Amino acid sequence: MKTKSNLESVLEAGHFAVTAELGPSQNADPEVIRRKAGIIKGYVDAFNVPDGQSAVVAMASWAACLIGKQEGLDPIVQMTCRDRNRIALQMDILGIAALGVNNMLCLSGDPVSFGNHPQAKPVLDVDSIQLVKIVKDLRDEKRFQNGGPIQGREPQLFIGAVTNPFAELLDHEVIRLEGKFNAGANFVQTQSVYNIKRFERWMEIVRERELHRKVKIIAGITPLKSLAIARFMKTKLPGVDIPDELIERIRKANTKEQVQREGIKIAAETISRLKQIEGVSGIHIMPIEWEKAIPEICEASGLYPRP
Repeated sequence: MKTKSNLESVLEAGHFAVTAELGPSQNADPEVIRRKAGIIKGYVDAFNVPDGQSAVVAMASWAACLIGKQEGLDPIVQMTCRDRNRIALQMDILGIAALGVNNMLCLSGDPVSFGNHPQAKPVLDVDSIQLVKIVKDLRDEKRFQNGGPIQGREPQLFIGAVTNPFAELLDHEVIRLEGKFNAGANFVQTQSVYNIKRFERWMEIVRERELHRKVKIIAGITPLKSLAIARFMKTKLPGVDIPDELIERIRKANTKEQVQREGIKIAAETISRLKQIEGVSGIHIMPIEWEKAIPEICEASGLYPRP
């Protein structure tokens, strides 16, 4: 009998899902994850932990996810292709499934040049779309990537991928989304949404191809904690589109507390608009070490209590 994750059950029931990202510690202290898990418990349906985000060494996603699972949360393990070949990927997939993890997000991984070990050699044996297909074949076909059969229990994973609605070539990004669905993705989490008009245009193309009926789309939300962070994201992070009027709203706030209140207000307003867009099945909050903002955002946007 198939074991469904809480996230899969929420989405299948037609509820507007809420997921959140917990940043892993750069040490071996499990209390960091336990503390963060305690902040968001009851406010989200599932949580992610990045896997070597920005190619910086931090606690492995699977390990941090297991700590969060012990605290009663539904984990989404992130797995990147940058650091593993197809053998290691399949080994880790079997391992997380055996330990009771039922969600997995497939990513290519940030370039090694972004991080603190630039001398490291990237693997990239497969890309994220191929990884999605590998997970699907393990789950649905009960076979390894080499074609050999799985003898016994297969990993029952709800398969996720990522997408960027703010890529320069919108049609191309929608085609990539379709490729991820065809490979086996059940849900996707998007880049952070600030420019609603551009996101709505992307969703129009998604709906034209009927993809919103095939894959659950969870829109990304990153609350703006400071003017410096907002300006950095706008000018330095590829694929992030923050309209000038939002930057100005943050700039006009006089104190740190006012800036943070405005950031939470902008996030709640964005969520309210996203909830009205056909085909958006939920939101994914990426707080960037500001987990305490998640309960406030959920309450301000009417997403608490959870179903």
